[in-house]
Amino acid sequence: MTSTLTLKKSPRRFLWLQRILAIIALVNLLLVFFDLSYIHWRDFYFRHFPEVTQFYDQVKGIEPNRDTQNYLKQVNQLEALVAAEGLQSPEVETALAELRLLSNQMIEDNPFAIANKSGLLEKIKNQMRDRLVQNSAHQAFNKFWSSEYFSQVGWSSEINFFNSSIRPLLETNYYRHIDINSKFVDDFWKLDLPFIILFALDYLVRTFAISSRDPNLTWLEAMLRRWYDLFLLLPFWRWLRVVPVLIRLNQSELVDFKPFRSQINRDFVANFAQEMTEVVGIRMIDGMQNSINRGDVANWMFNSESRRPYVDINNINELRAIASRLICISVYDVLPQVQPDVETLLQYIIKSVLNQSPVYRQLQNIPGVNKVPNQLAENLAKDISQTSYKTLKAALEDPEVAKLASQLVTNFEKVLEEELQKKHNFQEIENLLIDMLEEIKINYIKDIEQEGVEKTLDESSQLRQIIQ
Repeated sequence: MTSTLTLKKSPRRFLWLQRILAIIALVNLLLVFFDLSYIHWRDFYFRHFPEVTQFYDQVKGIEPNRDTQNYLKQVNQLEALVAAEGLQSPEVETALAELRLLSNQMIEDNPFAIANKSGLLEKIKNQMRDRLVQNSAHQAFNKFWSSEYFSQVGWSSEINFFNSSIRPLLETNYYRHIDINSKFVDDFWKLDLPFIILFALDYLVRTFAISSRDPNLTWLEAMLRRWYDLFLLLPFWRWLRVVPVLIRLNQSELVDFKPFRSQINRDFVANFAQEMTEVVGIRMIDGMQNSINRGDVANWMFNSESRRPYVDINNINELRAIASRLICISVYDVLPQVQPDVETLLQYIIKSVLNQSPVYRQLQNIPGVNKVPNQLAENLAKDISQTSYKTLKAALEDPEVAKLASQLVTNFEKVLEEELQKKHNFQEIENLLIDMLEEIKINYIKDIEQEGVEKTLDESSQLRQIIQ
């Protein structure tokens, strides 16, 4: 989703339309979330916003539960009779007997079950048991709905207890209709259908415009480019509409998700890059170790017939050409510039050798002659340096020298290959290579775990800022 948010924003001349459609999509998403949470939060809406439940209960196929409503109706009749005739009357006794019967039926039949609110019945039973100090809910209700109990503790206090603690729980119970598919009735699709039709028309217009602007695109390919808008058309998994809504809000510039997108991208890249770097590095090193263990290196070096055909694009041995070029640069360009340093080194070596001679030490004690050895050493060093440079330069320009050097390289390769083919030599080299690769692998993972990829990501961000 985060990568999708980077899509190009719409042309400015259509920005007002895009904002209207984005707002409509946001309203639809909020309605979807309200619908998904309605059953869970219905008790809250019922107590604080009864107008909402009066309307939306019809969408969800909800109606008041007949059993609990009948129970409350009977309580209301009892209150009216007590107010009119007092507790001691045949009509009141009849109403109390009816409530005792209804209470036992409520406990046995559990009218809260169909609304998945059996917990409310347990709460009612617990409160009645605690109020009447009874172990049985049946006994508690039978005692509560009796004229003797009301006469003993007071009618007003007990009916107030019922109206404040028990009645709200009974009022929130409901019955929900079930359709022919044994599922709860849900007519939310009737509210959602106009939105889906609008989004479908918008999707067709957008994709047709995209395919018209780019002749290389078919209409189907243009539809795939706006795949995320398809979530707005699904009559199920409606919560997925959060994806196109966020994208539309960003494209219409109503909300700037760039800071959030940058952080999400950074966290995702950091975790993914570290895992990927470790896996790729380990796989490469393991591949090299396995290749060495299988003897692929030996076969490639010593069995020319087993080598894969090598593609040569210029008929030049690049390794030899590079080596030859480095030698020429050293002789023609580097050595002339460091020749004074070479002469100084040679003078020091010659003087060190002469100082070990007794004759040279005696000559230094003779006046007028003591400077001769130093001049001799300087001239000798200069002659050796210049002569060596000229000889080396001339050798490089001599075809015979080039021929002999080529022969030397060829013989060197041949002898080296013969020596490497000896089992103990190549086995030792293989073992050393495998151990070296294992050390590299361990230290490679250790460095990644210690340093991570945060430093690399910081450098990447700085480079992007410089470019921008």
